[in-house]
Amino acid sequence: MSIRNYKKSLIMFKNRKRFLGTVPILILVFFVFIASVQSGQAQKIDILLKGGHVIDPKNSIDSQMDIAITDGKIYQVAPNIPVKDVKKVIDVKGLYVTPGLIDMHFHAFHGTDPNAYIANGWDALPPDGFTFRAGVTTVVDAGSSGWKNFRVFKAQTIDKSRTRVLAFLNIVGVGMVGRYEEQNVMDMNPVMTSLMVTKLYPDILVGIKVAHYWGGFTQVDSAVRAAELADVPVMVDFGEHDPPNSTEELYMKHLRPGDIWTHTYSNAPHQREVPVDIDGKVKPFIFEAQKRGIVFDVGHGGGSFFWAQAIPAIQQGFVTDVISTDMHTGSMNGGMKDMANLMSKFLAMGLSVQDVILKSTWKPANVIKRPDLGNLSVGTEADVAVFNLREGDFGFIDVQGLKLKGTQKLEAELTIRAGRIVWDLYGISSPLWDSEAAKQISRNRSL
Repeated sequence: MSIRNYKKSLIMFKNRKRFLGTVPILILVFFVFIASVQSGQAQKIDILLKGGHVIDPKNSIDSQMDIAITDGKIYQVAPNIPVKDVKKVIDVKGLYVTPGLIDMHFHAFHGTDPNAYIANGWDALPPDGFTFRAGVTTVVDAGSSGWKNFRVFKAQTIDKSRTRVLAFLNIVGVGMVGRYEEQNVMDMNPVMTSLMVTKLYPDILVGIKVAHYWGGFTQVDSAVRAAELADVPVMVDFGEHDPPNSTEELYMKHLRPGDIWTHTYSNAPHQREVPVDIDGKVKPFIFEAQKRGIVFDVGHGGGSFFWAQAIPAIQQGFVTDVISTDMHTGSMNGGMKDMANLMSKFLAMGLSVQDVILKSTWKPANVIKRPDLGNLSVGTEADVAVFNLREGDFGFIDVQGLKLKGTQKLEAELTIRAGRIVWDLYGISSPLWDSEAAKQISRNRSL
């Protein structure tokens, strides 16, 4: 063997010896790692919702399941998840557990401008006071702001809300300051509106809104142009024309599949063409529009939900795709009240619990192209609602003050937003009070 090969062999031997000497250490590190992972798994579950009837339309779940939450996300959905090492177990047996609701028509640009209507005015509402108590974890503001004042809305409301707030951007630059401003064709700028969506806030802005226009199709066409540039849907409130414009022309010639018609069950035939005619029949083109892909939204509001439209429409098979409130000061204390009450109205008209949950969770999530919302898939942000379906003698009121009786009513008992309990109606997540427990809590707070 040459001197050169000898030296090479010696170096290889020394390296092998050095490596073999580290093997026990590597093995030890490996087992410590495995033990730490197992220990972490044992401590993983922060909240376990135990024994509820889970309805999750996206994942085709409609049965008794447990839901485990950790680090603000859905960790596991399965029957009989063990309770060992769970930080908080909540017994929800006998209750319905659903994804957090999405209210796709809300007005959240609350402010104090005395000259404003819904854009930074008193009629809009700060969302956290009106969402969690109804099982809602996400709202979509329906065009309160335009591209000129959206950043005020974001800083003032969106950034400060625990409720997730998304928005349709109004095609009018100043948004819903007032009816007069909403007629300003010169303030309808599709390019600037689309750029606000695509370049600045694509994670918040989910569509374009038109409303309260007194003319023809100019406002709608401007919004559709902006929506095409931004690849988002349009929501249309098309109801202040005298004489009324043709909604058949709107659905078939101006809107695209995926665009949204709101205030579906309104009944103001002198301002908008209504779906149910004077003889109580749904107009045939309504069904054709729905088949074409036009999305029909409730948008109850303070003046846009009439039994005279809703009941015969549903009896004939025309049901809105999405349930939403149109929440503002003019609707919350009237017949609408809140999302849970509105869903209960549809139970009274013959829809199933599964139907109303679908139209309040997974369906609106798809309409606004946010498939990360409205479901309980593992890894998604843990937005969860827990409902009691009460049985009794209930009355539900439309905007005329007429009552429909029903025997079921949804009541939100618990709401979880991003893994945190934000609403607990009867304390099902809380320990029972006693003097020792109270003293312990006081001691913990003083540490």
